[in-house]
Amino acid sequence: MLNWYKGLYIGNNAKKKKKKLIRRINQGAGVIDVYLITLAANGRDQLDIFSANELLQKARRKNCPVIVGLACGYWEALELAETMVQRTYRETGTGNVRKWLEKQIGEDSR
Repeated sequence: MLNWYKGLYIGNNAKKKKKKLIRRINQGAGVIDVYLITLAANGRDQLDIFSANELLQKARRKNCPVIVGLACGYWEALELAETMVQRTYRETGTGNVRKWLEKQIGEDSR
């Protein structure tokens, strides 16, 4: 089972189909033009944006970090990432999105 952030950021086009998209992605079915934003898999970067269809690969699915954003279209995913950075800056005064999201995820799990 994939790990979804409780405060998932969702693009405007994805909002209408949120439940259906999440269900299809969890089931391992293919989806068209859907992108996910996750905490970066490496320690250098903050976020990764990739096609949800990459999760059809077992290795990618098994090692998928927490999913923090869902978007229909790559440009919407970029806008969503920008929204996350702006919110992080507004609340912390820094651009460290990863650290801020990890803190939010930790608070949600308590």
